[in-house]
Amino acid sequence: MEAGTLVLTRPRQQAGEWIERLAAQGLAARSLPLIDVTAADGGDAAKAWSSLPGAALAVFVSPNAVEHFFAHRSAGASWPAGTLAACVGPGSARALREAGVPAGAIVQPPADAPSLDSEHLWPQLADLDWQGRQVLLLRGNGGREWLAERLRERGATATPFSVYRRGPPRFDVQEQALFEAILAAPRDYVWLFSSAEGVGHLGDLAPAAADWSQGACICTHERIAAAARGLGFTAVASARPDAAAVAQAFRALQKGDLQSFSP
Repeated sequence: MEAGTLVLTRPRQQAGEWIERLAAQGLAARSLPLIDVTAADGGDAAKAWSSLPGAALAVFVSPNAVEHFFAHRSAGASWPAGTLAACVGPGSARALREAGVPAGAIVQPPADAPSLDSEHLWPQLADLDWQGRQVLLLRGNGGREWLAERLRERGATATPFSVYRRGPPRFDVQEQALFEAILAAPRDYVWLFSSAEGVGHLGDLAPAAADWSQGACICTHERIAAAARGLGFTAVASARPDAAAVAQAFRALQKGDLQSFSP
């Protein structure tokens, strides 16, 4: 296997699209999901759909939240006029448009924001009147707590709905073989981490003697990079969750150049 193989750790539901986008950048990647995403029972999604017409804003924490929320849309239901849909990443925004949310109703960080997170989404929302307004937080087991607190400080009622479940990964035979190959030759791989929770799962899955200082990783947020360093990685680069930025960071890592990359 080529030295420096990129290991994509996003949930399986997002892996195929990401591998295609990375391939378009000339970068081959293997999928080893570090978070397992499963459907919730649908009760919270149904309640959220009932509340949507009266909501000023629905916050989607990820493409998974979009997928599992819209999976419970009743026949003929459409996105209500006047309701905003907020997200932090281009993948979530794309999923919202594909689900039928008008582009003009989608709020996200600016394309040139240094990071794609709640802190850079909030300025797009902060100047609106939130007093007495209803906000839906569509997520898994938690997420966007900081943003919810800012909205509540402005007088909004922010209600969480668990529309899917996150948990530790359950590797299939091929994934387990890849994991064992990485443990045996950590210098031959570069991890792409998109979740601090996933980094934590990696630490739980690996043997106690695993030496992550022998490997390298690319992280899509500074909080994720901090988690990776806490696990023992020393070769840590940062890049926006964009295929071009990740490819640039990957090639720089191969040259021993640690920095941040924004397309």
